[in-house]
Amino acid sequence: MTTPRTTASQREVLLRAEGLDPQRIPEHVAIIMDGNGRWAKRRGEERVLGHAHGVDSVRAVVEAALESGVRYVTLYAFSTENWNRPKEEVDALMDLLVKTLVDEAVDLRSKGVRLRAMGDLNSLPKACQEELQRAKAHGPEGEVLLDVVLALSYSAKWEMVEAIRQMMRDGLAPEQVLPSTIDGYLQTADLPDPELMIRTSGEHRISNFMLWQLAYAEFHFTSVLWPDFRKRDFFNAIRDFQHRERRFGGLPNLPKSGS
Repeated sequence: MTTPRTTASQREVLLRAEGLDPQRIPEHVAIIMDGNGRWAKRRGEERVLGHAHGVDSVRAVVEAALESGVRYVTLYAFSTENWNRPKEEVDALMDLLVKTLVDEAVDLRSKGVRLRAMGDLNSLPKACQEELQRAKAHGPEGEVLLDVVLALSYSAKWEMVEAIRQMMRDGLAPEQVLPSTIDGYLQTADLPDPELMIRTSGEHRISNFMLWQLAYAEFHFTSVLWPDFRKRDFFNAIRDFQHRERRFGGLPNLPKSGS
């Protein structure tokens, strides 16, 4: 593993060894971490074991993002709909979240990683809220190399409703509401939109995740279950991204006549 302080030349060598173009690394990658329950079920274990092993995958993604130069990673960790799961599973997930924040905080800071969160955070248990506040308050002392954003008690429809309510409270007139206005009222107001969205476990849907922000993102679906997701899978997703032609509604880049 390279260190988080990898120089530009070292990073270029690493990326080219992986078959990646250092000039076309996505700035922001969003990930739907799916398949924890199925991973555990195949092993005859409780679902929470899959979530626990998924922490290793988060570590792998953080390392891969630092090595490749990705600046933002957003992880869909817990949706508003997930509150409908059995209480035992939700409680275990919340306990795991607190433990992970405590265990990983120092290591993340030492690597230049800043932890952030978005969603209906007030709905989380008090212990989770307190650990999130501590983690966010004690960021890296030096340069921030990577922002890891945890989407917790989050859904895109919830986000849009909250944004519209706040615009109404602020008294915006209809003609004042532009795409850029909406950008400023979302949970991601100070973040660039994701260029790449990864979903694990073989499902092909975005499950109420960043509906506005993913309007022009490239989607990468993999059959790998989240607890098995590693750096090679992250690099594979970036490689897939680099093979796409991003047109944003325009025409393909056709060769000039006579060329």
